[in-house]
Amino acid sequence: MKNIINWFVKNSVAGNLFMALILISGYFTLPKILMEIFPAPVLDIISISVPYPGASPEDIEESICTKIEENIAGIESVKKIRSTALENQGIVYVELLPGEDISKSKEEISTVVNAINTFPDESENPIISELKIQSQVMQIAISGNIDEESLTNITNRIQDEISTLPNITLTTISGVKSKEIVIEVSEKQLKKYSITFDQIINAVRSSSINMPAGKIESIKNEYLIRTDGQANTGLEYENITIRTKGDGTKLKLGDIANIKDGFVEDAASLKFNGLPTKLINVFRVGNQNAIEVSDTVNEYIEKTKSLLPRGVSITSWNDESKILRGRIDLLMKNAKLGLMLVLLMLAIFLKPKLAFWVSLGIPISFMGALLMLPYLDVSINLLSLFTFILVLGIVVDDAIIVGENIYRHIENGEDLETASRKGAYEVGIPVIFAVLTTIATFSPMLFVEGSVGRIWRIIPLVVIPTLFWSLIESLTILPSHLAHMKIQKSKYNFLRKISRRWEKFQSKIEKGLKNLIRNKYKPLLLKSIKNPFLTISIFVFILLLNIGLIGGGWLKFSFFPPIEGDVVIVDVTFPLGTPIDVTNDAIDRIQNAAFITDKYFEENIGQNLFVNSLTSVGYDNINISGQASGPGGRSGVYTYSPHKGYVWAELISGEERKIPVSDIINKWREETGDILGLKDIEFKSNLFDSGEPINIQLTGLDFKDLNIVVDKIKNHLQDYVGVFDIKDSFSEGKDQFNITVLPEAENYGITNYSLAKQVRQAFYGQEIQTIQRGRDEIKVNIRYPKKDRQKISNLENMLIRTPDGREIPFKLIGKIDESKSSPSITRIDRKRAINITADVDISKANSNEIVRNLESNFIPNLLKDYPYINYSLEGEQRQQNENLESLANNYLLALILVYILLAIPFRSYIQPLVVMSAIPFGIIGAVIGHLLFGMNFSILSMIGIVALSGVVVNDSLVLVDFINRYKREGYSIEEAALEAGQARFRPILLTSITTFVGLMPLLLEKSLQAQFLIPMAISLGFGVLFSTFITLILVPNSVLIIENFRSKYSN
Repeated sequence: MKNIINWFVKNSVAGNLFMALILISGYFTLPKILMEIFPAPVLDIISISVPYPGASPEDIEESICTKIEENIAGIESVKKIRSTALENQGIVYVELLPGEDISKSKEEISTVVNAINTFPDESENPIISELKIQSQVMQIAISGNIDEESLTNITNRIQDEISTLPNITLTTISGVKSKEIVIEVSEKQLKKYSITFDQIINAVRSSSINMPAGKIESIKNEYLIRTDGQANTGLEYENITIRTKGDGTKLKLGDIANIKDGFVEDAASLKFNGLPTKLINVFRVGNQNAIEVSDTVNEYIEKTKSLLPRGVSITSWNDESKILRGRIDLLMKNAKLGLMLVLLMLAIFLKPKLAFWVSLGIPISFMGALLMLPYLDVSINLLSLFTFILVLGIVVDDAIIVGENIYRHIENGEDLETASRKGAYEVGIPVIFAVLTTIATFSPMLFVEGSVGRIWRIIPLVVIPTLFWSLIESLTILPSHLAHMKIQKSKYNFLRKISRRWEKFQSKIEKGLKNLIRNKYKPLLLKSIKNPFLTISIFVFILLLNIGLIGGGWLKFSFFPPIEGDVVIVDVTFPLGTPIDVTNDAIDRIQNAAFITDKYFEENIGQNLFVNSLTSVGYDNINISGQASGPGGRSGVYTYSPHKGYVWAELISGEERKIPVSDIINKWREETGDILGLKDIEFKSNLFDSGEPINIQLTGLDFKDLNIVVDKIKNHLQDYVGVFDIKDSFSEGKDQFNITVLPEAENYGITNYSLAKQVRQAFYGQEIQTIQRGRDEIKVNIRYPKKDRQKISNLENMLIRTPDGREIPFKLIGKIDESKSSPSITRIDRKRAINITADVDISKANSNEIVRNLESNFIPNLLKDYPYINYSLEGEQRQQNENLESLANNYLLALILVYILLAIPFRSYIQPLVVMSAIPFGIIGAVIGHLLFGMNFSILSMIGIVALSGVVVNDSLVLVDFINRYKREGYSIEEAALEAGQARFRPILLTSITTFVGLMPLLLEKSLQAQFLIPMAISLGFGVLFSTFITLILVPNSVLIIENFRSKYSN
């Protein structure tokens, strides 16, 4: 190290070139770094989907989900299995153990599932995929009062054009209905022509087909042979011959059937600002920049608007880049203000030239860190930008220590090169180990478990490179610059005048600081070291008092503060079987309530808050990519659910809003009122969601007991103030007709299978074939016309065809019983499950206290009567438990590492404990800060305390090092403590002040968008202020006590 310092001190050109290399490399790396609002959490989940058209949830559970669960349960990498049995489809989600190779696990699961040969014949092949959250940038709404076909064609054309734009790689369409060709044959026609569904199906499959038939090899050429008879349109299907009579007359399909070539038969709707719409979802892939993608698409939209048919509009919607720009601008504003304040503090306490060279370490360290971010897979996002602000004051700490020590040597009369060499080397070891200990205290966040926990790794992955480059700069570039700085006065008069006035101002500050040290700090320190045990006892008492404030509930804990988005989502659910008209009426009512809410705020605060609205009715698959949800599945695939409805309301940007989103939602909810027959309604608008504040998962063998327990817990939750949106995941099933084959059916050769098959063909339909027409995959189905599928009498009067060709009325061979179908069935680890969820108003209640109360009293007593029912905490509580447990365990390991790093330079087993004893006392400042700001403690507050540990250790380390140095020079332990405290007072005060003022703009930020970041800034900022006092008083007394014990027992 000494040789490196000497080389840079003697070679200023190398120092300048090294600095330029870092700055230029960082600058050119910046555009290559991915930009996003928040990094998407990585989900170690594999989904297995098996379509089974026409099947009930109960059938799906028995024949699909259970079989998959039983077969994959033994795979070692599986942590948890969750399945959902829906109408027509079974989905199994496999959560893997942390650290497992997801590709290898997917391959193993695929092998096991594909080997299952007992799935029903009517089920389709399993679809096995890795569950990923795609990075949606924006959506484009194409709207207009035109027919479905025209709107779909325009949307497809626009998607094709957008997909060819530069920077655009992935687009999908939402809200497009699937096309189908339906062959409708009435019972009357079947009877008239004495024909069956099977005969029609066989005739169509035999006629409508393309098939390769080999080749002809001549001497000169080779010709392929193929039959070309595939029907592609409804008209072509009408001309298929079903039967040819002996006289040569032909019975065409069009003679006996009504053939519809169009969209699927449902009434699902998607509307943008009241007009029918289709959405194009635009995603970014890899390192594509969200802002560049948005700019490209918006430029296309402006050019295209005038080219669309009359009555059709195109609008960008749900644009992530707007939020990203706003949040980046906000944080950059705070960063600039923080930087200016840090520079001001350095200029006040240090000589101007020294302050300049010390502050130069900030851009060097930041550019060095930016250079490494792409290799560490870290993007520019809200958390990484905030981390740069967080480290703004910390990053100059080592430069302050080195620079201040060099300047002390200069003031003692040494020449610049000698002072730079000696000053840097003198504190080099403490500075290196101080940075290493800070890195160690941030390292626990690298290994926090849980999908949300992976986001915390951003903080150390920004801090560690920044501190690394800061250390390099402070021991190479800084000594080089200080060794060659010019001391003579400027030749310009106005600069000399400014310099003299600033020096005069500085001398006053210096004088005041010396008076503070001599008249206040020295007497206080002298008094404290005369009564070290009393001093320590006072600090311990204050610490216990603060812990009591937290433990006693005076300071509440909430896991993750809400991050406001710019889109409010209303999720509406009616009981299964509800007609779509009822859902439509509810959505219209919610829309009208939004208009009233907007008018109310316009009159009261002078702002129109609502910009655009999107509604969907009948769509169940929701595209959750991006900062707010959008309707529809990928490429238009969705599940028709007439009992489901959504409203998305886009608000003006968070930087412009005068009130929080929670106030808007509360007013909107109030204006909506109670909706008759509604099962659940939920309003939400969080940019980042760690899960429901209350989510209790109950598992058992049957729904009867589960529902009893669910109702009791829901009723109990209603007694808590501040708890709302209480709901459960269980849904009552639809009305169902159960068919039983009568014994008489055997006389006609009718079996359960043949009866069920014929009923299914008539009422659900049977897929004859699938054709490809352009970009559309079209299914060809056969069934009764709609009018023959609307009454129970249609089923009772249906004619069943026997194997020998006779036609028997259904009521002679089958019996119909009415019941309720099973709802969608959720299973967790092979048991049926129901989740109870609720939201909590954090201004009125605390979710942790409510859950703690439920777990300690209510739920255990309740489950005594239901021994086969188990419960677990999911949602936010699960994330909290995983994160805190992981953070605590890793932090303990980090403290051991810190101890080792301190023991090496001190060559002592005891002194590292003295330095580390200051860590818990930093909590005092953090608690006081949260109480002053009226904020709850959160996971971000705790991460702030982790960061604080490194700062406290740094100051304490250098102070103890100086005490040891004075002691080696012959001072008594009391004198050494007194002298070291006075010598380190200014640098310790300065490092604390720079850290605090760097965070001050954020602490005082009134913008609603920055509120979630403030708890971390409070913990670090106020903790640092209090740690200054801790370091300067507590540490010398701790050293004194240890030395007294050592002297006493060594004698």
